[in-house]
Amino acid sequence: MKFFHLSDLHIGLKLVNHDLTADQKHILAQIVTKARERQPEAVVIAGDIYDKAIPSAEAVSLFDFFITQLHQAVPHAEIMLISGNHDSAQRVNIFRQVLSNQKIHLIGLPPMEEDESITKVTMQDEYGDIHFYLLPFVKPSMVKTITGTDENGNNLSYDAALHALVARETLDQTQRNVLVSHQFYLSTGSSADEITRSDSEIITVGNIDSVNGDLLEQFDYAALGHIHKAQRLNGKDCFRYCGTPLACSISEAGQEKGIIEVEMGAKGIVKTTVLPLSPLHAVRKIKDTLENVLAAPSQDYVSITLTDEQDLDIFDMQDRLNAAFPNLLEIRRAVQKVVNYKDAIAPQEHLSPFALCKTFLGQLDEEDESLLADIINTVQDARTEDRP
Repeated sequence: MKFFHLSDLHIGLKLVNHDLTADQKHILAQIVTKARERQPEAVVIAGDIYDKAIPSAEAVSLFDFFITQLHQAVPHAEIMLISGNHDSAQRVNIFRQVLSNQKIHLIGLPPMEEDESITKVTMQDEYGDIHFYLLPFVKPSMVKTITGTDENGNNLSYDAALHALVARETLDQTQRNVLVSHQFYLSTGSSADEITRSDSEIITVGNIDSVNGDLLEQFDYAALGHIHKAQRLNGKDCFRYCGTPLACSISEAGQEKGIIEVEMGAKGIVKTTVLPLSPLHAVRKIKDTLENVLAAPSQDYVSITLTDEQDLDIFDMQDRLNAAFPNLLEIRRAVQKVVNYKDAIAPQEHLSPFALCKTFLGQLDEEDESLLADIINTVQDARTEDRP
């Protein structure tokens, strides 16, 4: 059996206030074309369908266009989508039963009651059954009714909650099982620092949302979403983050994007191939003198770092760069003037919210640091649930 693995469409995203509708429509059309050419038996989209929990009318229209075209391109394929942390689980979950009759499985909510299980779609090929377990983004508070709490009555950690949730399922290890999930999984025994993350991803203080990758070992393939750069877990091709199909931030400049085409043979045999996707406009970083930069104008989305040591006419420079690069994202200077202010604070643009608050507040004891981390994580959770 052959299926496509995609995730993190982030429909409706703006890149430094640039509208990406045309770019996203271009990349989604490529996905449809490749599906028509390759004819996969299933298409899996592992979360973050939209960039905001309350998407714009234009974003909803673009998603409707994509799913309609995809369904027409592969009318016999099962199309499976789960919600991610950027999506509204309740909104994604709408018309779930009706759509499943059309081979479109739009799963927004995980099991939350004792009589519920992870949604499973079973397909067959010449080697028998393949079970797709569709697990949307999970917060421990969402599933505490069925996973329980710790000895103090608090929610379980993300790691414990996910392990408890999957442990409720009866997986037949003689058959092939695929997990579709949108969480921050780590390779077994590794640290969060070993996962390449994008500037546009929401990162919790202390990486409290991390989940140990040992959970994946009971599956034949893990189609993962959430991390924007394509990468493997546990050193295996069968546990994959496919990454975004289109760069969502400047930190993704230069990354090769694509669809993972998965071919499952008999039990234990999995082959993966990356089908490249070409953006309408690439996201690039340019570092050179103003003269050299202006000598190579481009329609790409660019972050420009100027290396000139002498002073530049700021207004003239801005106008000339905007004319040469209509999709200019930002201008930086590699050589900064030395500011000799007393008690000057170093540039804060690359600090996390937690580190930035600590810089502002000064020395904190362990209890205050824990309280600050809890506040920041709570605010970040609220942002994903109710985005304007």
